[in-house]
Order: sequence, then structure tokens, then C-alpha cells
Amino acid sequence: MLPPEFLTRPIAHRGLHDAASGVPENSTAAIQAAIKNGYGIEIDLQLTADAAAVVFHDYDLERLTDGAGRVRTRKAADLSTLRLKGSTETIPDFPEVLSLIDGRVPLLVELKDQDGALGENVGELEAATARALDGYGGPVAVMSFNPHSVSAMQTLAPDVPRGLVTEDFRPGEWTASPERLAALSRIEDFDRVGACFINHDHRALDMPAVTALKQRGIPVLCWTIRTPEEEARARRIVDNVTFEGYFPVSGA
Repeated sequence: MLPPEFLTRPIAHRGLHDAASGVPENSTAAIQAAIKNGYGIEIDLQLTADAAAVVFHDYDLERLTDGAGRVRTRKAADLSTLRLKGSTETIPDFPEVLSLIDGRVPLLVELKDQDGALGENVGELEAATARALDGYGGPVAVMSFNPHSVSAMQTLAPDVPRGLVTEDFRPGEWTASPERLAALSRIEDFDRVGACFINHDHRALDMPAVTALKQRGIPVLCWTIRTPEEEARARRIVDNVTFEGYFPVSGA
């Protein structure tokens, strides 16, 4: 089951970041800011060339660093030397972030799809994630857009709560087949992968699949809320929000 802390504290999307103030997304500074303000934390994991999990959203380095190329082609030690733009922060690895949080606030971990088309070619990032989580005592949950990734975590770390990141999966925005995208939009893999929650696009909360899970008592989180008005609308349906760019009035 999803620990109750995930339903009572708004979750800071990629940490409580503010690039204008030198606090970039998925940085240790953003994580520390979320902890200080009592919020839960959402982070992203990518795979390195030496099969480590690092805390970074993009597949490529250009938007967030002065480096270039794919994250997956660089070793973790090399990535740790790259500065995040507009700051003195660097790319942290997952064990470093776990040590920093140390169970003080709930941690929601998104495993970025390593297949490229939401297919079965996954496993290395999931294995690195499971290794890092072994022995971690704080409230933590993992999730992915790719159900195969969530299924792998069911095998590798069965005691860690799992969820699916969901949306309407419009053709043209993903490289998977239209048939597969339609199945994903219906959230058909939920029970098969042992999921216990979804984290859904707040712009599509009226989808029948979301309603059906809500009626079953499944926790529904949403992404990514950016204004108090969006939060008020979403909370008519969802159990909690992932937010950025403002301080939720319902914060701890």
C-alpha cells in the first residue's frame, strides 16, 4: 500500500526548485528546500553508462547543463562533475539523495523509460534503483510511464510501493504504436504490474480509467500543478498533487 504520508503532504515536483534563485530541478538544493518546507519530493532517475541511477530528468544534457550528449553514454563520476545551469549544483546520484532525505519526507521516484517506446527493453535502471533502495527506511514509492519498468520493480523490490504515471497518451506524442497507446490510456496494466496508485496528468482527470480506479479506492495523485487555481480544481478528484512554481496552501 502507498504510505499515508504520500496523501497528506503536497509533493514538490523535481524538488522545490527555483532556477532564478540558483536552485535547479532535481538538485540537492531543491531537495533540501522541500525538506525545510515540509513537502514530499518527486525526483527522476536516469541510467548511466556504468549502470548507475542518477537524479536527472532529461535524456540529454544540453537543457540543464553545459555538457552535451546523452546521459546514458556518460559514467556517473563524469556526470557528477557537470554543473547544473545557473547554479553551483551538480548532478547527484540516487544513493546520495536517499542519504540526504533519510526518511524525513516521502519520496516519489520516477524511473524514466529506457526502452524509448515504452517497451520491454528495461531492467538496468530498475536494478540500480532496487540496489539503492535496499535498506532504506523512509516512505518511498516508485513509478514510471512504462509498465514494464514497474513490473521489473515488482520482481526486484517487491516491498516498495509501485505506481503508474498516466495520461491520455495521444498518438504523435509517443513513439509506441497507436494500439499500445490506447491500452496505456485505459491503464490496463495496473493490476498486472502490482501497482497501488497512479500519478495522472491533471488536465485529463475526467478519463473513465481514472474514475474507475478512484471508485476502487485506489489513490490518485496528479502532475504537475502550477497554480492554486489548478490545485483547487484537481483536488475535487485527486488525493494529492505534485506541484511546482508556487507554495500550496495545503502544505505542511
